[in-house]
Amino acid sequence: MTRVAAIDCGTNSIRLLVTDLDADTGTADDQVRQMEIVRLGYGVDRTGRLDVRALERTFAACEDYARVIAELGAERVRFVATSATRDADNADVFADGVRERLGVGPDVVTGSEEAALSFAGAARDLPGVAQPVLVVDLGGGSTELILGEDGVAGAEQSLDIGSVRMTERHLRSDPPTAAEIVECAADVDAVLDASTVDVAQARTVVGVAGTITTVAAHVLGLEEYDSTRIHHAQLPVADVLASCDALLAASVEERRSWSFMHPGRADVIGGGAVILSRLLARTTPDALVVSEHDILDGIAWSLV
Repeated sequence: MTRVAAIDCGTNSIRLLVTDLDADTGTADDQVRQMEIVRLGYGVDRTGRLDVRALERTFAACEDYARVIAELGAERVRFVATSATRDADNADVFADGVRERLGVGPDVVTGSEEAALSFAGAARDLPGVAQPVLVVDLGGGSTELILGEDGVAGAEQSLDIGSVRMTERHLRSDPPTAAEIVECAADVDAVLDASTVDVAQARTVVGVAGTITTVAAHVLGLEEYDSTRIHHAQLPVADVLASCDALLAASVEERRSWSFMHPGRADVIGGGAVILSRLLARTTPDALVVSEHDILDGIAWSLV
């Protein structure tokens, strides 16, 4: 087996996976999964630049991850950066800081590459499900849609709608007003209308990443976040839509009081709830499959 370290740095969070992979058997033995909310993409939609304090938070997480990687003796490391750094004018400052701390530079992937990695991570261990499969990776700055069949990705697209981006752009009140939600939904609908991925073809919809797994925790009524309960849960779409509405109706303080909610996600999950609900309105399956495996796992498998 080969011990690898994968880092996924998105708009809202930075995550680390150190795992032992067997390319011959396709099995993985995870050593550690970590996540920090650093909000690297704070303000990028408005300013086009990475915020100094956001960079400081991200670099601090990189220093912690470098220690973990060294302690666990990973043989190969890949750092993938996504939406926020694709959009930022000062991405070179970010790249230099990552290289200084981790010894590898960030691989700033295109939206298409991000989509492919997400599908590879989510589709690898899916139980028997109806084909074709739509994987929805709902991030902070972008949402990836990938339609594939039997583990092979087909049509894919990265859309510039994410939980942080939509919240900053539209949901300014706490909780958001009905008018703000309508405005946000119209923005999301316009982007989905122009999408080249025909989501109505999907016979199974698989949702990944923090917004969707947190919505799943709400649907399941979890007292604490429990990835074992969430992974591959099949949730009635009606219940998912009800939870999206509940999240939008709650204040940030109320959301933070829910023990399954990461406090760094509470103020931006409303934008993600709008995206998820508008997307599900266009699909036909009556259940949403939720996966804890996503782009992070795809990054890891790209190393063997």
